[in-house]
Amino acid sequence: MKKAVAYYRVSTKRQLKDWPGHDPETMEKEVTGLGLEAQQMAVERFAVAQGYDIAAEYTEVESGRKNKRPQLLTALTQCRKERATLIIAKLDRLGRNVAFISNLMESKVEFKAVDNPHASRVMLHMLAAFAEHEAEQIGTRTKEALAAAKRRGIVLGKNGRVLGKKNKIAADQFAEIMRPIIDGLKAEGFITIRSIRDELNSRNVPTYRNNGQKWHIPNVFALLKRIY
Repeated sequence: MKKAVAYYRVSTKRQLKDWPGHDPETMEKEVTGLGLEAQQMAVERFAVAQGYDIAAEYTEVESGRKNKRPQLLTALTQCRKERATLIIAKLDRLGRNVAFISNLMESKVEFKAVDNPHASRVMLHMLAAFAEHEAEQIGTRTKEALAAAKRRGIVLGKNGRVLGKKNKIAADQFAEIMRPIIDGLKAEGFITIRSIRDELNSRNVPTYRNNGQKWHIPNVFALLKRIY
């Protein structure tokens, strides 16, 4: 039987709370990234169907520092040592992470993606190019939109709040600036507040305060409420 190493990715430690005894009904799952339980089931079914014996499983708990992938590096090391294939549940989500792509390509380890079993290294190159281009485009569009808002006379205070009576106007203006960005993320499949938050932070999209603050669930919720 062929050897394989499974690699899973979850966005928050809360997705791992009390695993495996935690009630699936209340466990937090990120729809676009697949919850841990769903990833495990998908990989196990794929391994059985394709004749793989899963020798080890590694789970990456991502935070805002997405370039740190210690579990991936450990998984790749074991794959090289045992000449095993790396199996992941969902390529399209991981494929937007440049760090994941570069580590996988440089390792020269064979891999299989359950949601795209025919994915090749050429596809990885394309995904890497797309991820880099999209990040640059979002950053450029956001800067241009903020500059245009300032030209229209929107004055931001020290904490990003509009002075005096212009506060509500500025917040509404910022929501309109963010509307095409949020619409674009939803079109890519990021439909939960948590996944939108993660993508805004990973693509370095500035918040309303525009002082280096990260996106959090409350300010993403407030933004979506203004937009929709």
